[in-house]
Amino acid sequence: MNHRERVIAALNHEEADRCPMQISFTPEFAARLQADLAMGGRALNLSRPMHNPHGGGNTYELERALGVDMLLTSVGWANGYYGAGDEYTDEWGVTWRAVPYETPFGVGRYTEMVRHPLADDGAISQYHAPDPNREELYREAQWTLERFKDEFWIVGATVTTIWEAGWGLRGLDRLLTDLVVNPDLAEAILDIPFHYHLAAAKRLVEMGVDMVWLGDDVGSQHGMLISPAHWRRFLKPRLAELIAALKAINPRVKVAYHSDGNILPIIPELIEIGLDVLNPVQPACMDPAELKRLYGARLSFWGTVDEQATLPFGTPEQVRAEVITRLKTIGKGGGLIIGPTHHVQLDTPLENLYALVDAVRDTPYALLRE
Repeated sequence: MNHRERVIAALNHEEADRCPMQISFTPEFAARLQADLAMGGRALNLSRPMHNPHGGGNTYELERALGVDMLLTSVGWANGYYGAGDEYTDEWGVTWRAVPYETPFGVGRYTEMVRHPLADDGAISQYHAPDPNREELYREAQWTLERFKDEFWIVGATVTTIWEAGWGLRGLDRLLTDLVVNPDLAEAILDIPFHYHLAAAKRLVEMGVDMVWLGDDVGSQHGMLISPAHWRRFLKPRLAELIAALKAINPRVKVAYHSDGNILPIIPELIEIGLDVLNPVQPACMDPAELKRLYGARLSFWGTVDEQATLPFGTPEQVRAEVITRLKTIGKGGGLIIGPTHHVQLDTPLENLYALVDAVRDTPYALLRE
């Protein structure tokens, strides 16, 4: 099977030759991986100075070297996470600051938002969102489709679709308050990223992507970040409209939804509005095997390998054991695209990443049945 055929089988709830795999990396880890692969004699053509884990501007050399089965191409607000400089303002008007952190493998940086263009109540009347119809936004997606569509499953990423981009514009504390005390303003703010990402996702489907990756972090470690009632009022109708619009363009397109954390209360309703794939299924927050038991007939899963503890702080043997557990449980009968539950971070030993990759590659479904 090639990479594309492997993913198709999994999403049809069939066991392929092996479980399909997807892995992405923060820019700092990508640099370490590139150097390590080069030392092993593999020449890589990484023409871009910054690796975007969402797929915006990637050459996919690292992903292909590891044998992943899905390639991501991204349009939208999430691409602003990895800007240049110690402080920068993205095209939405959100200002970000780089914050260094230390690991055994060097100093990395993450970015945090420090200024929000709609922090003042009256700012929305003067705000102009970026135009999602600019041709340059889709050139890389077109390049990816033309070069890799026959071999790989191509995912159009428009993550941070509504809620996260909304809090980027307004500020998290203010937007949480708005849900209760100023719901009309909350609706108006959330409509801005919703309409942008709706247009972008529709364009990506028209171009021929196989799956659209939507999502917003609405879960915390042990429960919902916002109440299920607020999710039903502010996010569910917009997601339902978006999914319906994509499937009206191409009924065969698959839709994946990302949320970190525990979102058990809303999973049945995500299925109800047309969701095909749930990502990332953090095992520290939700039991992957139990999700398979409850929803495996109606839903596929993407992720499931723990990025909070096992991958960065476990041993290669522990990583391999977790992979095998996932393959035998949530992966049984298909329905799983395995991978880390987040972009691989700088604090992860390379040996652990290779243990994950080797465990997936070396464990065909036929071996699991013996």
